[in-house]
Amino acid sequence: MTSRRDSASRTAADPLPPITDWRTSDADEINRRRARAREEQPGVVNLTPAHPVFSNFEVHSPSGQTYRVEVRDLAAPHYACTCTDFRINGLGTCKHVEAVLLHLEQTEPAAFASALANGSSRIDLVPDPAAAATLRIERNFDRLPARLRPLFRDDARLRPDLQPHDALARLTSAESPVRVSQEVAPWFDARRRERERRDRRRDYETGVTIGRHPANETLLPLFPYQREGMLHLAFGERALLADEMGLGKTAQAVAACALLHRLGHARRVLLITPASLKGEWEEQIRRFTTLPLRLVFGSQAARQRLYAEPHPPLFTIVNYEQVVTDFAALNEHLRPDIVVLDEAQRIKNWATKTALAVKRLRSRCAFVLTGTPIENRLDELRSIVDFLDPALLGPLFRFNRDYYVFDEKGRPSGYKNLEQLRARVAPLILRRRKADVETELPDRTDRTRFVALTPRQRAIYADYQSEVARLATLAGRRPLAPKEQDRLMIHLAMMRMVCATPAIIKGQDCTDCPKLPEIARLLDEALADPDVKVIIFSEWEKMLALVRAHAVAHGIGHAWHTGSVPQSKRRAEINAFRDDPACRLFLSTDSGGVGLNLQHASVVINCDLPWNPAKLEQRIARAWRKNQSRPVTVFNLVAEGTIEQGILNSLAWKQDLADGVLDGRGDLTALKLRSGRHALLQRIQQVLDLPAAPSALDPTPSADPALAFATAARARLGPRLVSCDETHSAPPPKRGPGFVPLPKPASDTVLLAVVTGSAADVRPHLEALLAATPWTGPRPTLQVIDQPSWAALEQLRAAGLLTLSPRPNRALLPSL
Repeated sequence: MTSRRDSASRTAADPLPPITDWRTSDADEINRRRARAREEQPGVVNLTPAHPVFSNFEVHSPSGQTYRVEVRDLAAPHYACTCTDFRINGLGTCKHVEAVLLHLEQTEPAAFASALANGSSRIDLVPDPAAAATLRIERNFDRLPARLRPLFRDDARLRPDLQPHDALARLTSAESPVRVSQEVAPWFDARRRERERRDRRRDYETGVTIGRHPANETLLPLFPYQREGMLHLAFGERALLADEMGLGKTAQAVAACALLHRLGHARRVLLITPASLKGEWEEQIRRFTTLPLRLVFGSQAARQRLYAEPHPPLFTIVNYEQVVTDFAALNEHLRPDIVVLDEAQRIKNWATKTALAVKRLRSRCAFVLTGTPIENRLDELRSIVDFLDPALLGPLFRFNRDYYVFDEKGRPSGYKNLEQLRARVAPLILRRRKADVETELPDRTDRTRFVALTPRQRAIYADYQSEVARLATLAGRRPLAPKEQDRLMIHLAMMRMVCATPAIIKGQDCTDCPKLPEIARLLDEALADPDVKVIIFSEWEKMLALVRAHAVAHGIGHAWHTGSVPQSKRRAEINAFRDDPACRLFLSTDSGGVGLNLQHASVVINCDLPWNPAKLEQRIARAWRKNQSRPVTVFNLVAEGTIEQGILNSLAWKQDLADGVLDGRGDLTALKLRSGRHALLQRIQQVLDLPAAPSALDPTPSADPALAFATAARARLGPRLVSCDETHSAPPPKRGPGFVPLPKPASDTVLLAVVTGSAADVRPHLEALLAATPWTGPRPTLQVIDQPSWAALEQLRAAGLLTLSPRPNRALLPSL
């Protein structure tokens, strides 16, 4: 008999197709795996030496991994391996199987030749490849003992009226000669998990109907289509949500995590996002839930210590760059139940370090979020799906063979079988277009994208910030002279320009612009819908010029509407944007922010934020207005940790600010009132996120320094400071058995500040204030805690589950 193995051996020396030729045969792929087995020479151990060939083996890879290989037949051939390649490649072999066969040929040549000629005498029970819902005897059914025959039909399949588990118990008894394949356990596990997912969803939906489960898993109710997305993720376990942008993929993923957490199926969620979106995820999680979270920053060593903490919060938020180096520590220490990939097109190129690292993460559940699962090439979808279920679309060589048409040189020239591909991925993917659900949508959705400055930008920014801080401190001591006022306003404007690109400033040779790649990603997603048009606003024409260059390079039609365009030509630009389907972008300075009807656009991108919230609304109102037939999505690009983030916070927290109070083109002379000068400076400090200057405080100790500190902190932080209390150490307890004295604090006075948002972010500012506050005795210890954590402690105390030491306490401020 000539086996497939003999046939492959004869071609082992044949050259493989060149790397530019995507066409490979199964024999080519088998030979590649055999070559790898010869090169690596892994260790092989027979786990049942009584069977020299038809046995189960351990293969110890040079990488340190151990795999289990099963040999059932050489002529067919029938093998199994626990590696992913064997599971997905459709070849029936892998490099570990080939390593075992090479090992047997070398160490057991006689037994191997006999096995090849005579076949196996073992009775093997395997999952039935032709009927996925059952098991069958693969060979030697006629040797099955009479007592076990009633378990099977005449075609060697298990009887359908029997429970597979019950039959398996009899087949694995001590007197049974049946070898149960190592593929049976994963088969049972897959069936069990599929049944559990189905039953859990049915039970949950029934529970909602009868009131056993809450109608909403989030603080804010979801739209019906968003609830469907939540269920798709939560009960699909490994699923792709591909809604168009603006439909709330973030909210749906947060809700799915919250649901699984409440049901007891998820304790740890690893959320992977572009670095620019970490802040937005934090905001959305806090907006929709009260669940704990942490953002991961710092060195690799510091991050690994964080992952190893025994009781992490539910959400751990990292960026893709961190995963490249941290995936092993995340698997070993964090061990997430759910991995969420935001903007998952980051893994669309299967060979990148990012994609390879992300695909090494292990978790029971995985949620993939992207509005553009296919941007340029079909195999981008395959790379994304490969993270969720590698077996669904198989290895790249087979995917290319199934869905690409090749030219005479083996290069892709077209597509085929796309309906088949769509049907194959349909159970995994949920995708809704805005047009499908717009009756359920709000009229407008606002999104913030945070972008980090480059090191060069940060250095230039720091120079301008230092001068602004100096002038603000000086203004706290005396009114600024007109030239000083002008200089302050100019440097504030310079800081905002640097957040876009220093190239805007005359004489600056730094052209760094990290917002441009973010704009490119937004355009890729938005313009994937041929009916979408986009308005892009910036206060600076040079910033728009960079966007225009990107549009030209990528063949995106655009209109140009800035102060440099003559009035006579502006209408032509507007008409082109309205009437020409190929004109997809409207690039405008604030000259286009007033008086134009641009409701042909449904996406607005603000490259920068104006000081004045009214001006921001004017921009958005160009698209969000009467006769707008589509929901409008607004994206605000914000340079993280800069004046722009301060402006964003001001827009969110200070909606009562008068128009023009902090306008970048304003004049402190016009705004300055002797009675309101300090209030104005406090607002500037809030927007710039500057620590309060020590010189602004009275240098003489106050009669009540704790109250002075709290008052200054409330003025500095505004509503971010919820409460501030002063407590004193309680008398030490009496010594008794087992008494362990605690270290004595530097001061017996503690200032407890409860804040909104991140306590870690606020602490440095409060510490600076405390250091600047004159004190007659030892400075108190400062404790800062976020509001949800404090509320949780209070609930535990009220329930009698937590006892707080009695301490003299004084509220320094009324709680907000």
